Amino acid sequence: MQKLVDLRVLPSEAADDAVIRKLLAGEAGVAASRITGYFKTRQSIDARGKTVWMNLQVNVFIDEPFQQRPHYPFHFREVRNADRQVIIVGAGPAGLFAALRCLELGVKPIILERGKDVRSRRRDLAAMNKQGEVNPESNYCFGEGGAGTYSDGKLYTRSNKRGDVNRILQLLVHFGAEEKILYQSHPHIGTNKLPHIITAIREHIIACGGEVHFETKVTGMLLNGDQLTGVQTADGSQWKGEACLLATGHSARDVFALLHQQNILIEPKPFALGVRIEHPQAIIDSAQYHCLVRDEHLPPASYSLVHQADGRGVFSFCMCPGGIIAPAATAPGEIVVNGWSPSKRNNPFANSGMVVEIRLSDLSSIRKDIEQVVGVPSSTLDGPLGMMYFQQYVERKAFAAGGGKLVAPAQRMIDFVNKKASPDLPDCSYLPGIAPADLGSVLPGFVSHTLREGFKAFGKKMKGYYTNEAVVVATESRTSSPVRIPRDPITHQHPQIKGLYPCAEGAGYAGGIVSAAMDGENTIAKAIEQWR
Repeated sequence: MQKLVDLRVLPSEAADDAVIRKLLAGEAGVAASRITGYFKTRQSIDARGKTVWMNLQVNVFIDEPFQQRPHYPFHFREVRNADRQVIIVGAGPAGLFAALRCLELGVKPIILERGKDVRSRRRDLAAMNKQGEVNPESNYCFGEGGAGTYSDGKLYTRSNKRGDVNRILQLLVHFGAEEKILYQSHPHIGTNKLPHIITAIREHIIACGGEVHFETKVTGMLLNGDQLTGVQTADGSQWKGEACLLATGHSARDVFALLHQQNILIEPKPFALGVRIEHPQAIIDSAQYHCLVRDEHLPPASYSLVHQADGRGVFSFCMCPGGIIAPAATAPGEIVVNGWSPSKRNNPFANSGMVVEIRLSDLSSIRKDIEQVVGVPSSTLDGPLGMMYFQQYVERKAFAAGGGKLVAPAQRMIDFVNKKASPDLPDCSYLPGIAPADLGSVLPGFVSHTLREGFKAFGKKMKGYYTNEAVVVATESRTSSPVRIPRDPITHQHPQIKGLYPCAEGAGYAGGIVSAAMDGENTIAKAIEQWR
């Protein structure tokens, strides 16, 4: 007999197999000796009261042989000689999972990735962190696995309506992720482990007959009237396919410019922009777990905060407990910061994006400043790339304020709120370094105002959050794409160009590893379905 049992236990009890078995026996009303095994189906932390509890749902086996957790039966086909092939531009989560779906459907995927493989990317990331040098084709955003590979590996999503979340998690386990991501309420792989999983996926795609080409940058769309026939790359090569899945990520500004240049319809899109804020992890642990020292059986605490200030939203984004702040610029002369955590989340700091919603109407308030700093004519800002230039404007101002070499401008939290200079700064995990600066002069005025109101409000919600031990680092600007590439809601095909299928973060339809992977899978499946 199998039975689902709900348990509410202390963190130390959740880590003790003997205790769990005893509690399961009591809940099931049987002797402990009759329990042959169990596995967790759900696990979450309840820290609302003074005592922190772990809520578990467990599938327990009684008087029958224990069976391991069931896994999806994936069937990948040999596609080396398949009749049809598709071009996939981008080897991020959307592109890689779309390629795996192609293997299941018997279609050959050809992935074209502008950046390098995960191993080679490491050298370019080291140059960013140590020398402050940016390779525009290989960085935290561009390369195998996309931005997600070196940006933490958080797998939490509310996007069940987009597809089967469990299927994506099962695929990750199939290629090497730990099974705990299948039952944790906020699953996380870790930046140190993701590269091995991404490599395994790529090797499997190639073993089944698919192709993966690195340092292969798409520079043109091949069109026959309104029909896309393939793409052209920087070396002059032409790649033909039945369809092209565009999965280039939210930072591929040259792709947006290319589409606009070729008169392929794109649209400006609202996004969010702000800062990274970093606290000592002990402050967040104390606030969330109501203790002086975190229980060793609890993970480093996280938080999720949101506030409305004068009708404008400010919210936490991509919170990284036990993590570091990383440089995420994709071109020289700009400062972009992001955050990530290793699998153990054992760094002494906690960081999070804290961002403000940017509306299309906000462009007009700083129009002349954008023209001057970015160097674009006013008429350009009226087009679909206007919000992209807004984003770039703030990143360039941050670079100038930091003084160069990817040094980021920063300010203590309370000093920022009180518009006071910080004569010194606390220790910070951002390896290229931080420099004291007036962030009010870096960020647009309405962004600074909203952040200040948000920080004060969050200090009232979370004890210890509002402190000068926290450092505010600019600028967190790549929360989502500032451009949307339109598509039909049913077919996912571009409304103007047949055979072009925009998807995931770069097209404005996803946010995060899991939702991007689902969108990539769904979009390529819809393209193949139309052929058949």
